[in-house]
Amino acid sequence: MQPVEFDAIVFQEETTYVAHCPELDVSSCGKTLDEARQNLKTAVRLFLEEAENLDTLEDILRECSFQLNPHGVWTSPRLVSTEVMQVGT
Repeated sequence: MQPVEFDAIVFQEETTYVAHCPELDVSSCGKTLDEARQNLKTAVRLFLEEAENLDTLEDILRECSFQLNPHGVWTSPRLVSTEVMQVGT
């Protein structure tokens, strides 16, 4: 499998850290920040390996707006910002 770069957003729910890859809509969690990050990498790798086994990897990556750069690395569209916002009264 060719290398794939992706964004990770990590947030905390009580005592659990949740790591999420928004481009692929894959998440995982852990008891520590590092564990959540590592578990997300594992979850994304397994997702991509299964897509490769089904011969749908390139289609999925292109549908999620990934691009293959000149170095042979699939790159996701970069997150520009994450913000806390509020609506209502």
